[in-house]
Amino acid sequence: MDVLMLRLGLALAIGLLVGLERGWQERDRPGHSRTAGIRTYAITGLLGGLSAALADAADAKWVLPVSLIAFVAVFSAFKLQEARHDSDFSATGTIAGFCVFLLGGLAVIGDRQAAAGAGAALTGLLASRELLHTLLKRISWIELRSAILLVSMTAIVLPLLPHHAIDPWGGFDPWEVWFFTVLTAAISYVGYVAVRLFEPRRGLILSTLSGAVVSSTAVTLAVARQAKSGGNSRILAGAAALAAGVSLGRVCLIVLIVQPSVLPLLAAPAVAASVGFCAVGGTLLFVRAAEMRIDQMSKSPFELAPLLVFALLFAVVSTGNAALASFLGPRSLIASTALSGAVDVDVAAISVLRLVGDGTSAAIAANAILAALAVNGILRLGLAMIVGSWRFGVLVLLINLVAATLGGAVYGILPVA
Repeated sequence: MDVLMLRLGLALAIGLLVGLERGWQERDRPGHSRTAGIRTYAITGLLGGLSAALADAADAKWVLPVSLIAFVAVFSAFKLQEARHDSDFSATGTIAGFCVFLLGGLAVIGDRQAAAGAGAALTGLLASRELLHTLLKRISWIELRSAILLVSMTAIVLPLLPHHAIDPWGGFDPWEVWFFTVLTAAISYVGYVAVRLFEPRRGLILSTLSGAVVSSTAVTLAVARQAKSGGNSRILAGAAALAAGVSLGRVCLIVLIVQPSVLPLLAAPAVAASVGFCAVGGTLLFVRAAEMRIDQMSKSPFELAPLLVFALLFAVVSTGNAALASFLGPRSLIASTALSGAVDVDVAAISVLRLVGDGTSAAIAANAILAALAVNGILRLGLAMIVGSWRFGVLVLLINLVAATLGGAVYGILPVA
């Protein structure tokens, strides 16, 4: 009896929670002008729970579906009258009522945690109406198409891939290669969309941030070309520095997600270098940054061709690293990861992270990733000095020296053992 009372209380609480949200949304309407408010949704949850309890106690499974049908008929009839009166074509409130009834039943004869979680999720979804509509208006078709592609690659392709190594060294696992490819692209996509949606200004800082979460090298090339064609070298060098700082933070986020045990070992020098980049870059960007932007903002990372290229690179680097570790020992990974960092630092980082615990220590992985970051930074510096104007190149060189000094000093004080 005590357990049943708790379950009925949960059913009532779910309805009350949804009712509070629905009532708040319609708080300015006159009394008795709406079909369902706080009390009606609370009673609906309790009704679903009581129907399930009666069905279970009487061993009559038909009670619950019949009660649901009766509730749907009555609730829909009132909602229909309300919709005609208000010229309202939204079915959200009606469907929410159905969900509350079913969640009340689930709370009594099913999984209580699932019912409570679903009730909280339903309330959160109902409360996020304005946010979701705003996001829908501001997101572009390219970004939406990319998200659909991500879901397809995850839900359709991933389950079909074999989840075991198919090479002699255990480096090429098709499922892992694709999983980490999609994971890395998802990190880029979330950052890209967040910057695009929540920053209203269309200036250089926005362009730099949205581009850097995809590719800091691409941003460096873009600003270098602008500097060569007569753009403000000081501001553009600041943008390149900001992109480099964002890139370091992005790699740290990847490490945190893929292999958290490695992050404490490399975080200090990486963060120190990132702070150096962002501090100097932010100072240079402080004046007139809102008046400029990168000529060609980086595209969304979910174009199919770049995604496939990333997967191919990841497969090659992962297999090569595993083979080198097998023949030459784990320390050879530092050199191979550093070299692969010149091509793609994300590929280099993930390929070595997945070997941690399989003959590769966290310290070796941390040193390998730091080496890849250093090589990637040298590559960006070289591109900036070759493609950009001489003044732009000198500024980028000085900024990199500041960041390298900070990172190197921290690495010297707190070496990765």
